Amino acid sequence: MYPWIPFDLLPADTLPEWILIILAVLDLLLKILALGWIPHQRRPSVALAWLLAIFLMPYAGLLLFVVIGSTRLPRKRMAKQARMNHVIQENTPERLPLGPELAEYPEWVRTTAELNQNLGALPMVGGNDFEILTDNHDSMARMARDVDRATDYVHFEFYIVAVDQVSRELLDALIRAHERGVRVRILIDHVGSLGYPGYAELVRQFNRSGVPWRRMLPIRPWRGEWQRPDLRNHRKILVVDGQVAYTGSQNIIHRSYNKKKNLRKGLEWKDLMVRGTGSVVTELNAVFVSDWYSETDDLLLDETPAALEHTAGPMYAQVVPSGPGFETENNLRLFNHLIYNANHRVVISSPYFVPDESLLHAITTEAQAGARVQLFVGETSDQFLAQHAQNSYYSELARAGVEIYRYSSPTVLHAKFVLVDDIVSVIGSSNMDERSFALDLEVSVLIVDESFRTRMEDVVEQFRANSTLLDLDAWEKRSLGRKFVENVCRLTSGLL
Repeated sequence: MYPWIPFDLLPADTLPEWILIILAVLDLLLKILALGWIPHQRRPSVALAWLLAIFLMPYAGLLLFVVIGSTRLPRKRMAKQARMNHVIQENTPERLPLGPELAEYPEWVRTTAELNQNLGALPMVGGNDFEILTDNHDSMARMARDVDRATDYVHFEFYIVAVDQVSRELLDALIRAHERGVRVRILIDHVGSLGYPGYAELVRQFNRSGVPWRRMLPIRPWRGEWQRPDLRNHRKILVVDGQVAYTGSQNIIHRSYNKKKNLRKGLEWKDLMVRGTGSVVTELNAVFVSDWYSETDDLLLDETPAALEHTAGPMYAQVVPSGPGFETENNLRLFNHLIYNANHRVVISSPYFVPDESLLHAITTEAQAGARVQLFVGETSDQFLAQHAQNSYYSELARAGVEIYRYSSPTVLHAKFVLVDDIVSVIGSSNMDERSFALDLEVSVLIVDESFRTRMEDVVEQFRANSTLLDLDAWEKRSLGRKFVENVCRLTSGLL
């Protein structure tokens, strides 16, 4: 009698008609409510994905939305981020001079700096230097040596951390620093690290040593710790004495991630980190201090960001924090702004490339306008949904003129960067997907310097030598079954 009622498994013929009518009205009201509620301050693609889930599975879809539908952190945490932004702004002159060197660059470089400062509070600063690190294990060894030289404080913040034969050197260095009186503070994402071989040993080791450490965004309801479970802190930051800092894409774990399936397949992750000195260290430290305050209520007054002052170039840099702690998607706005202002070349490396409409339009528009756009992605991945959703974009991108280079397996390309013309490099933790734009706390460093950009070209050539250029004709001949799976995964990308 009421075919629209989603209760097919109920013995409808035994229920009174008035109950069926009530259920039908409730179902209709639920869908009407969802139509007016779900799209509020969400992209149409994300809202449509949630509406589809709720319309197809009304009660299960609604329950899922209640659990993971919000892209905002708890109000208390948002207030802490706002307070830290205010602290940073108080320590930044209203008009921090950028120096004559930056005036030689196109005007869009200055507008990019202004955009980032308006969104993330941190200004562009000169007087920096960076070293590019492309080997995960060597990078951890360099970090360990810097930690062993620490005399004042060490701030350590990473998404995934576990004890193994490679990471042990760095983790032991942190404990040694703590034992000799250095103020060591450690942040590790709870869900990100949980379940990896070596994580349980890490917890025991840190607890035994007495080093101050916290789980970021912990999910332990029995302790009153709860928020949306897939809002994660994906940042990677190490600051030593306020003099040197590391950031980039890698986690503190063996490049195989120590999982049996990875070892069986020979999978190893390829990352990119930078070791920086200069005023950019103060900015990366500001991000750590903000996150430590958010997790502990402890505002590190002795280690809060020092007042930023003008420092002559030539290497300018700007730290761009982003994520659900901010009102806007800072990283997405930065990427779109840079791509649209490119004059002749854009290079993107991302392990998970599932762009929203705005980013897809920016990339294809620049390619169609004659800019050379190169995209580096992995031939293999550890994420089934993201990998197949990513595959669904290749034809559209290639037809627009984008060169798609697939890094050969079994290496898992995990480096994340954007290069624009011969001027700008952006390196950090952010992927090119909805998760990194809306759900994960990320950190990126914008570097304005032609010599650094030239050094990044060596990385691009190394990646190209280990990649295969996508053949569009061959790609479009893949089976209908693969295309079906890819399209279904693409449909869910707004919920990932």
